[in-house]
Amino acid sequence: MEENYDFLKMAADIYEDLVSWRRHFHMNPELGFEEYKTSARIKEFLKQEGIPYTETAGTGVCAIIEGKAYVEGERKTIALRADIDALPLKDRKNCDYASKVEGKMHACGHDAHMTILMGSARVLNSIRDQLQGNVKLLFEPAEETTGGARFMIKEGVLENPKVDSVVGLHVAEGIECGKIGIKKGVVNAASNPFNIRIIGKGGHGAHPEDTVDPIVISSNIILALQSIVSREIPPTDPAVITVGSIHGGSAQNIIPEEVNISGIIRTMKSEHREYVIRRVTEVVEGITKAMRGSCEIDIQESYPCLYNNDFMVDSLVECAESIIGEDNIIHMNKPSMGVESFAYFSLERPSAFYFLGAGNSEKGINHPAHGSFFDIDENCLPIGVAVQCRMAFKYLNRDTE
Repeated sequence: MEENYDFLKMAADIYEDLVSWRRHFHMNPELGFEEYKTSARIKEFLKQEGIPYTETAGTGVCAIIEGKAYVEGERKTIALRADIDALPLKDRKNCDYASKVEGKMHACGHDAHMTILMGSARVLNSIRDQLQGNVKLLFEPAEETTGGARFMIKEGVLENPKVDSVVGLHVAEGIECGKIGIKKGVVNAASNPFNIRIIGKGGHGAHPEDTVDPIVISSNIILALQSIVSREIPPTDPAVITVGSIHGGSAQNIIPEEVNISGIIRTMKSEHREYVIRRVTEVVEGITKAMRGSCEIDIQESYPCLYNNDFMVDSLVECAESIIGEDNIIHMNKPSMGVESFAYFSLERPSAFYFLGAGNSEKGINHPAHGSFFDIDENCLPIGVAVQCRMAFKYLNRDTE
């Protein structure tokens, strides 16, 4: 059994292809569940590589590399995941590979994620005779909206053969190219978007006594919601209630019939998630009733917390150290209040999700994700491929090392 592949060199050997793939995706972004051309390009690549695949979750793709090395007993399967959708955002970069689709942009690095997974597929498929298990390739649609992961799971991508572990990554402009960041335990928050309709009694602004003012009710509700986090959740545990939209009224001297409020809840613990949802409902209903109005509350179940498995993190760190060195591993202490649909996979299987450094201050590549000037240092692409390949190989062949 050959064990010491130089995965970084193997990835560097296809660097030009990696850059070409990434720029093609960057110039041709598509939004969630509309990634038809993106999906077609991925499937074309898989056909060329001789890697079988199935379609899933509409525009998603699930492919498999079957290891050929003989092994007694149960064969392991590791999944590598990449998200494929873009954002509804104008690309304002001045470069040859800027988005060609008005109002759509890969502003969160999913073009790089797809590229890295394709590069990993090429490298791992070339050594499948040495793999003692299988590698599933999960191309997930609609990560930025409803999250394609849960639909993929429902359709069975983690079965037949059963996936034993999952690895995912996200490029990070705040981490310099050549480094990675990783954290044990909770990595990303859970989220619950909400919509609240406050119903009052409209009338003339000069005679509030004849009305039930939904604007005043809403003002009290918005202030009270903030006390849930500040006075009912331990200060050591992160939680956020954000009211991002409030709409009501049409004129200065008219008290409206209703006001609509929308926002999002973010929590780091399942018990806090349940508690905050319950308390938001109680606070809104209580204040509305006390102030003579009525309400309709819709709190949606969205992304869960993303949990990293300790063993998987330790394994990935060891693999990354062998490629970029111990000094280039950033052990992150704080979770992110942002959400990530990889969380659905992490709830089903032991997982490792890490952040691939893609920033470069000297080149001016440090604009924030979800912004119109977002870009990456493309030198991160072969590093991502090498880490993914090393992790998959080590996981499937670890009993022989």
